[in-house]
Amino acid sequence: MSNRLTVIGAPSSAGAYGPGQEQAPRALRDAGLIDLLRGHGVDVEDAGDTETIRMRADRDNPRARNADLVTHTASSVASRVRDALAAEGSKVLVLGGDCTVELGTVAGAATAPGTLGLVYLDHDADLNTPQSTDDGALDWMGVAHLLGVDGTVASLAGVGPRVPLLDPEQVLLFGQVEPTAFERTVIDERDIAWVHHDEVRDDPVEAATRVVKGWAAQFDRLLLHLDIDLVDFADAPLAENTRRNVALKLETVMAALEVLVAAPNFCGLTVCEINPDHGEPDGSTLQDLASRLARVLAGAVGDHS
Repeated sequence: MSNRLTVIGAPSSAGAYGPGQEQAPRALRDAGLIDLLRGHGVDVEDAGDTETIRMRADRDNPRARNADLVTHTASSVASRVRDALAAEGSKVLVLGGDCTVELGTVAGAATAPGTLGLVYLDHDADLNTPQSTDDGALDWMGVAHLLGVDGTVASLAGVGPRVPLLDPEQVLLFGQVEPTAFERTVIDERDIAWVHHDEVRDDPVEAATRVVKGWAAQFDRLLLHLDIDLVDFADAPLAENTRRNVALKLETVMAALEVLVAAPNFCGLTVCEINPDHGEPDGSTLQDLASRLARVLAGAVGDHS
């Protein structure tokens, strides 16, 4: 059985509100992430990056900007994730990029036999569609496309082996605050599992443990999605979104993540929405994040012999 962790970079901000996230995979490597993982005994294969795509204007598609580029990145990620997970016991770490990268991770993992669940750690539910919001940024519409919600972009929703890629019972929202009115309707009508922001804030270990022992245990394989804007910008300036004093402490998020990656069915983590320009100019903000991620992942993937 393999215990390898394959690292895949997805340097795209095509679906984002602005550029920056496309720099994150390289910045995390420069911060020492690969060496840190290996130093913790993780058998790492760095599979390189998909094509670098910077967010650009798309005046022809104002409600679903750069959908073709988003779909291209998701397809590229899907093929790499599929290959990486082919060996029994292998796991993946996908470095985004904006949140639409998750469509590729799920599409790649969904090709393997067995059941698949996704824990979506994000300040937002990402259940909007081009019809429910007029800002056109696809990176807060990713879950809607995973579920094939009416009004989503057909090519993006169809990036994987089936449409929808996931059924509602295969998604758990973790750490979200109050969604938009449209998103709340989708959550209620489809009975999507939800661990509220306040539960995670009050006891991240207990909140994550309940998920691992309860909801997540029904699946053969478990994916985790971490949008770093779940971390309050005032605590650690890492995210593309600069909201202050409304999200969670970095320590809180990492405490929950450590429990979730230790789930026996864990097979992959996607980290998204990091803007390297927002950290300290000496690189210490990203170095701290890289160190924390390496320690957390080592608990689930490292060599403990």
